[in-house]
Amino acid sequence: MITTQTRSGNGGGGLQSPRSPQQQYLTVSVTDPAKMGNGVQAYISYKVITKTNFPEYQGPEKIVIRRYTDFVWLRDRLFEKYKGIFIPPLPEKSTVEKFRFSTEFIEMRRQALDTFVNRIALHHELQQSEDLRTFLQADEQTMERARSQDTGIFKKKPSDLMQIFRDVQSKVSDVVLGKEKPVEETNQEYERLKRYIFELEDHLAEAQKHAYRLVKRHRELGQSLADFGKAIKLLGACEGDALGTAFSELGAKSEMLSIKLQREAHHLLMNFEEPLKDYVRAVQSIKGTIAERANAFRQQCELMETIKLKEIDVNKLRLTRSEKMLDVEHELEELKAAAEEAKGRFETIVRLMNEEIVRFQDQKTQDMGQAFHEFAKGQARLANGIADAWRSLIPKLDSLSAS
Repeated sequence: MITTQTRSGNGGGGLQSPRSPQQQYLTVSVTDPAKMGNGVQAYISYKVITKTNFPEYQGPEKIVIRRYTDFVWLRDRLFEKYKGIFIPPLPEKSTVEKFRFSTEFIEMRRQALDTFVNRIALHHELQQSEDLRTFLQADEQTMERARSQDTGIFKKKPSDLMQIFRDVQSKVSDVVLGKEKPVEETNQEYERLKRYIFELEDHLAEAQKHAYRLVKRHRELGQSLADFGKAIKLLGACEGDALGTAFSELGAKSEMLSIKLQREAHHLLMNFEEPLKDYVRAVQSIKGTIAERANAFRQQCELMETIKLKEIDVNKLRLTRSEKMLDVEHELEELKAAAEEAKGRFETIVRLMNEEIVRFQDQKTQDMGQAFHEFAKGQARLANGIADAWRSLIPKLDSLSAS
């Protein structure tokens, strides 16, 4: 949940109290997931609560019901309209029925969607989006109409948007095979950015993979301790006196530690693995923006080449005093206007990307620091709990071995 966002000042990073005088704030939270419908038509709805004093909003508080496809709609609209800005990623949509409606998956989805909309509301440009206001305020019927009216790029799924980037990558193969000459920026800073993003994606994916294994190991160990505890308690029931009591206590401690491990596994999943996975998705989203920059540069270059060819045609027609000369000159002027527009579009993307990468790195430092802090704190808490539990049994087990 967002605490607050000032409209002016440090460009999206400063948080103030929503009660501070003369400060504009926008707070959003995604809560109360609920299953709607049955069978293949079933889906999860969420309550989206907005509190704000922005004058363009309908009032100080608004509560709407949204489903996953509404979040997809918002992301697609922003991706299309805000070229050069890193649009926050959405969590994947599970197609496996047994996971799709599990309590844990629903909570992970809710947390990821909350993070998604918060990042948009905190962004100094995206927070002013008309589409964001529609998403946060429109009733369900209006929201459904907005989704159904979208065509073209807005109908694409988040994964489909990444096809733009894959298309750019396929150009490299065409070049290797001699099919096409690349039209790419020769900019060292841009090359460093691309290299950084590709390497970051690899390293984050590797870290997330091992975080997943840690969660799995905690759960498996927890289950093993639960099974062991039950077996030892049954064994204790067959014994009498001190030995039976010691076995029963050992079984109880094992079951108690099993619960601790399962809880820590869930904490590790939500506060360590999921943040890593979220940043893998964020980097993939950045790659989509890089692809948009490559497309804009290519369009600019293609227009400049077309202008050169058209100027040759104009010169030829002037020499022959052709009647077509005026039409071709008009076409040339239109091409020049289009090239100027394309140049401005490309320069805007470059400027925004330079700002965005700084913001992204600052946010990543904060988020990753928090994730690793939670990881270390959780592991220390778990280790201490395990050590204390086993340590409390040692005196009783010592007395048994000594007798």
